[in-house]
Amino acid sequence: MVGIEEQLKNPVWYSLKETHKKFAIEFNGVQFYNPEVCTFGAFFDETKTTKASNEYIKISDNFFFVSEDQTPIIDNTKVYLEKKIDGCQMVLNKLIDTLITENIVLLNETYIDEIYDLIWLVMPGYYKKRTFEMGKYYGIFKNGKLVSITGQRMQTNHFIEVSAVVTHPNYTRKGLAKQLIYYTTKEILKVNKTPILHTNKGNLAISLYEKLGYELTRDMNWWLYQKK
Repeated sequence: MVGIEEQLKNPVWYSLKETHKKFAIEFNGVQFYNPEVCTFGAFFDETKTTKASNEYIKISDNFFFVSEDQTPIIDNTKVYLEKKIDGCQMVLNKLIDTLITENIVLLNETYIDEIYDLIWLVMPGYYKKRTFEMGKYYGIFKNGKLVSITGQRMQTNHFIEVSAVVTHPNYTRKGLAKQLIYYTTKEILKVNKTPILHTNKGNLAISLYEKLGYELTRDMNWWLYQKK
């Protein structure tokens, strides 16, 4: 079994080889998620990404390649690079205690539409309704309305990624996200896995993650391609 240090260098790849293998689609030795669930792809050999991306783009209008330090090679007649997101990976060192004052709810399938709508309100783009299947989601309600969530995304036998940290604009700066991240992190620790997360370099939320005990560990870049 590959250890966590190696897995964290290529988290999409190992998620698709382990916990999320039921979502895996392979083209030319390159791994992708089923596009109904997520549009992430991963590779070890960048010379294989041209043929693989040409195949995947037949079933998805866009996709991300996620890589620490390799640059995908693409066929510019089929796809084009919309943007490269300079990201970073954070790994929990030691969880720092945080007071929970809110009622945090484990969200089941009946909340999929509300989760989808909230994420698209705050971070419009690439979240799919079936992304919910990747892991557990937790939420905080106010006046019967879902106003803040966290979710789990990539995961293997060693780690689980905290993701979809979203709060409705009318409820920010109230500590909801901090409590949800703390709660979700504790739930990951309960199953003896390492909590990780990904964000953009320079994101103001990095200081919040650090206050909860997360540490910056490596670059993790996101190459977003669109079909021509």
